[in-house]
Formats: sequence, structure tokens, C-alpha cells
Amino acid sequence: MADTAVDFSILAGAGAPARSYKAGEVIFRQGDAADELFIVQSAKVEIRLGNRLLDTLPELSIFGEMALIDHSPRSATAVAATDATVVPVGEKQFLFLVSRTPYFALNLMRVLAQRLRSANAVVY
Repeated sequence: MADTAVDFSILAGAGAPARSYKAGEVIFRQGDAADELFIVQSAKVEIRLGNRLLDTLPELSIFGEMALIDHSPRSATAVAATDATVVPVGEKQFLFLVSRTPYFALNLMRVLAQRLRSANAVVY
């Protein structure tokens, strides 16, 4: 499910304040209120649902994007698999990127499509 074909490196290095997490530290929990997505600037991040590992995301992947699309609580838990640095993207920046940069919106849709296809493969 990793989004390696989609390049979010510009956002990761855009100078936004990054957040650091130690290995094993929770970035957000399933059910938390959400108002930002994240880009993995360095390290790896695990996406978990209960005790089940859904994916391990490499550097320059995004996660938490559904929250900015439907404003629902987090659907899974994100945990730093190693010491990690992530860059948050809030709704204002997200809307600016979607409206001004069609390629960003297309890349985001590609990530969502990849993740939906992976989820479908598990279900069917």
C-alpha cells in the first residue's frame, strides 16, 4: 500500500514545522479528531487497526489524508516504526494545494486509489 510512485518530496522539504517522534510513539490514534495529514520526512510509520498492521509507510509517503477530505475521526492508528520526523499539512494548506496544483490533487487521488485497491484485495 505504500505510495512510492507518488512524489510528495516538495511538501516534505517546504519548510513547514516538522514534528519528531521516537520509535514506538503514537502519532495519532484511531478515533482521534483530525485536522491535518502528514508527510513522512524521515523514517517509517506504521498504520495499525487494533493489533493488525495495515501498512508500513516509507519516507515521502502521506498518511491521515482522509481526515481532510471527510472531516471524520481517524480511521486507524499511526505509530513511528523508527525515530521519525513528519510534516503536518493543515486544511488551509491542503485546500490551497488542491486548488492551485492539480498535480497534487491527482497524486492524492492516486494514493487513495492504491489504498482502496489494497483494501479490496484483502476483503475479496
